[in-house]
Amino acid sequence: MKDTYESPLNSRYASKEMQFIFSPDKKFTTWRLLWIALAEAEKELGLDITDEQIADLIAHKDDIDYEDAAAEEKIRRHDVMAHVHSYGKQVHGSGADRIIHLGATSCYVGDNTDIIIMRDALELVKKRLVVLISKLAKFADEYKSMPTLGFTHFQPAQLVTVGKRATLWLQDLVLDLETVENAIASLKLLGCKGTTGTQASFLDLFDGDHAKCVELDKKICAKMGFESSYYVSGQTYSRKIDFTVLSALAAIAQSAHKFSNDIRLLQHLKEIEEPFEKNQIGSSAMAYKRNPMRSERIASLSRYVIADVLNPAMTSSEQWFERTLDDSANKRISVPEAFLAVDAILGIYTNVVSGLVVYPKMIEKHILDELPFMMTENIMMEATKKGGNRQELHEVIRQLSMQAGSVVKNEGKPNDLLERIAAEPKFGMTMDELIKLRDPKLYIGRCPEQVDAFLNECVRPLLEAHKDDLDVNEVELKV
Repeated sequence: MKDTYESPLNSRYASKEMQFIFSPDKKFTTWRLLWIALAEAEKELGLDITDEQIADLIAHKDDIDYEDAAAEEKIRRHDVMAHVHSYGKQVHGSGADRIIHLGATSCYVGDNTDIIIMRDALELVKKRLVVLISKLAKFADEYKSMPTLGFTHFQPAQLVTVGKRATLWLQDLVLDLETVENAIASLKLLGCKGTTGTQASFLDLFDGDHAKCVELDKKICAKMGFESSYYVSGQTYSRKIDFTVLSALAAIAQSAHKFSNDIRLLQHLKEIEEPFEKNQIGSSAMAYKRNPMRSERIASLSRYVIADVLNPAMTSSEQWFERTLDDSANKRISVPEAFLAVDAILGIYTNVVSGLVVYPKMIEKHILDELPFMMTENIMMEATKKGGNRQELHEVIRQLSMQAGSVVKNEGKPNDLLERIAAEPKFGMTMDELIKLRDPKLYIGRCPEQVDAFLNECVRPLLEAHKDDLDVNEVELKV
């Protein structure tokens, strides 16, 4: 249909895998799995529920009649009860309709499903991060010794290497992976806590047996693949959980945005470019342009995620007593869209890293334009060895640097500082001697060694520990 709004996160950006995790099929089949787990656990704890009823629930767990559920919700104005009644019609023959949702409140399926979906979505994000880290690590290793102009304040500073700069992007992603794993590990189910979190309805079902109420929570957690539930809650799990999860996603967005900024600046400098396909059009008007549209898209989506994290922060702060419903509509939008956006961001980031184009000659040109200024300390040390006075040499080289800088800026001519130094008798150095000091690799410090240490001691052990995550499908670049 083309006559209704569709989120671009679905139609243009996010992967099918992430779209499925937040799909109606995933949501409502999970509701039914939770109802089955509840019935099984209640039967195991002595309630009058038959094997036939549970078998009937299982047989129809995937048979969701969306039209009937929509009709029921129109009547009842309650999504959970609409699905209870719709499911109940399908299992009426066994009498299972009588025991669906027994003792539970709507948050039993709603909140537990939200936790399950966020866990599954975080697992996919984790896999995408591992793949990206692997590819960026290869790039860093390949270019660990290639000198490049370093910048502070986007002003030329000392030299670094292309690979060392890539480790800055890589380190951010490693930190993000740790944050995501911590978020996954922190997730627990809501369990069966009832309308105000007291488990009163279950205590009544079990004739005042507190131990069975505790055991019910444990059984449902085990059936749904969780180790435990939150000890206490109101009707809902604390909405701070959503903030914790989206904060992890916002951290990824921050890292991706920084990377995209750097690539856009490097592309302007013509040193490194993102992939540009044979038939790709950079501009509708200027046919010669190669716009960094992938990096720009990363930046654009990242800003959305960074801003989106305010939603669960405000929602958490606004909850009244045991619950209010002003969280629901916001959660339906803010949480899924954060995940869909980050999924797209990581896919585009991986695509860019996989096809980065490095231009060594342009990198070398920019180095040589600035290197004479950076050589001055080494030149003074060599001239001092020849008997020169360090303080006098410093003043002379300061003046010569200002003169050379003026020629570059005001006349547009090449940097002639080395020629000026060679012509100054106080330095006692020939042009050949100065040229020997012009090797860029003399000015990269420990960049190659730092890259090796980081990759060997941090990144490669991490990738080995996550090797099973490296088989995840890469996100197709849709547009």
